[in-house]
Amino acid sequence: MRDSEDHSTDVLVVGAGPVGLTAAAELRRHGATVRIVDRLPARLPYAKAVGIQPRTLEVWDRMGLVREALEAATPMRGQLLYVNGAEAGRFELTLPPEVPYGFAALPQYETERILEDHLARFGTRIERRTELVSFRQDETGVTARLNSPAGAAGTGTEEVRCRYLVGCDGAHSAVRKGLGLSFEGGAFPEEYMLGDLQVDWDLPAGYGVRSLHRGEDGAVDDGLVCIPLPGEGRYRVSMTVPPELSAARKAQDEAGGADGVAHGLERGEGPALSDLQAVLDRLSPRPVTAYGLRWSSVFRISHRLVDRYGEGRVFVAGDAAHIHPPTGAQGMNTGIQDACNLAWKLALAVEGAAHPRLLASYDAERRPVGEEVVGRTVRHAAEGVQADPEDPATLLLREAQLLVGYRGSPIVEGTEPGVDGAFPRAGDRAPDCGGLTGRIAAYPSRLYDVLRDRGHVLLLYGNAEGISGLREHADRAQRSAPGWLEVCALVAGDGAPVEEAGLPVYRDARGEFALRYGVGSPTAFLVRPDGYLGARLPLPAGDRLAAHLATVFRG
Repeated sequence: MRDSEDHSTDVLVVGAGPVGLTAAAELRRHGATVRIVDRLPARLPYAKAVGIQPRTLEVWDRMGLVREALEAATPMRGQLLYVNGAEAGRFELTLPPEVPYGFAALPQYETERILEDHLARFGTRIERRTELVSFRQDETGVTARLNSPAGAAGTGTEEVRCRYLVGCDGAHSAVRKGLGLSFEGGAFPEEYMLGDLQVDWDLPAGYGVRSLHRGEDGAVDDGLVCIPLPGEGRYRVSMTVPPELSAARKAQDEAGGADGVAHGLERGEGPALSDLQAVLDRLSPRPVTAYGLRWSSVFRISHRLVDRYGEGRVFVAGDAAHIHPPTGAQGMNTGIQDACNLAWKLALAVEGAAHPRLLASYDAERRPVGEEVVGRTVRHAAEGVQADPEDPATLLLREAQLLVGYRGSPIVEGTEPGVDGAFPRAGDRAPDCGGLTGRIAAYPSRLYDVLRDRGHVLLLYGNAEGISGLREHADRAQRSAPGWLEVCALVAGDGAPVEEAGLPVYRDARGEFALRYGVGSPTAFLVRPDGYLGARLPLPAGDRLAAHLATVFRG
């Protein structure tokens, strides 16, 4: 039950990049009211973050916007490696066939457009030219001061009272500074040039290109990375800034930022097409002419992590919480998962339905992920992916963010004894599967079809003969989380449609669910709104399931 204090909005989200837009959209999907503000007058036309990981596409599937992303993106099939002009390797981005989505590339401005359109379906729009000036929090809410053209009485300032504040405002986050969070780490000395352009080479489409030059001592002294973008021959290229251009820019901005965080795009005029062409002339594996330059910039890279992801009623996510090298396209994707993890918990808290310690699980679950990503990307930037001893298949799954999980989280419960480690346990990602048949549709469904646009879903797996027992388990579980839990039954094996049971029933007709989840006896799987298993318990789960739900929902 909501508290009685009058708030102008449930949650104020600061920052309208991919992370802030995800947080706002998920909060709205789960029923919270939201304001989202951004100091910029319009979306920036920059192809900054471009890699879309398979796990992000799964998250977007759950949110209900994956179709738009798939239609706008271009596939990432692999990477071609060249050393001193000769092909030195080809890396294929091939995932197991049961993973529903592959790797993709999409310019950040397109990602933001898709998320902004999705948010607008809930009646929420970005408030542009609006900047957070300060905030203070107390036991019942947060009071934030905003500067905006629509400020009170024409003064440009507005005071907003909200239940929670979420800072998705990037590496120079005002929310992080206002909370007094530490942001320890360091900066790489190198500067890099970025460009969004077209080239006329004949290299295979859908492959990134990494071209290195090694000197006589074997050390890499020059490099070029090209990531394909939608459009004929279009790539985002990155390369080291030549000394003459670097020296000129250092006079513009010696520190890289007023707060000493040297990360991201630098101010000033970007490199000319001729600057980018000069590097392509040195390093391209084919003679090539660059044209159609849309945008260019110089950027710096730092690696930093906050000491905690929030305090009281104020939280940070994305680059406000962690920054690191762009190796493996981990940053934006990690931030999107931050936002999804936090949003469903905040939505429950807004309604007074969250266990008092639920919000603390955001830091407990996401900060270790941020720490791992920062460490891994720093190693890979310095030493290459060979710095990690994992076999190539495991490394690829990790880069795809399909191995992110929350085993050991304070809000994760149980796994039946004897479950093989190859199968999903409580805290792991809930994998997709196909072959689920219902009583009416003439075609099979995927599990992700069943989960799409839902909150907490309890999947009860069992036999057709025990369907009445599953109904009893469903009733007890829903009494523990009234109004917040949907239940579906999954019946083993092919056969006649199951008769009316008082809850949705799907047959695991091809046995794919049993295969992917390693289940052969009646079992309860609680799938959280962010697509992770909150619990895996043998049936009858009884008190154990009720006890787990009590760690999430207020009794």
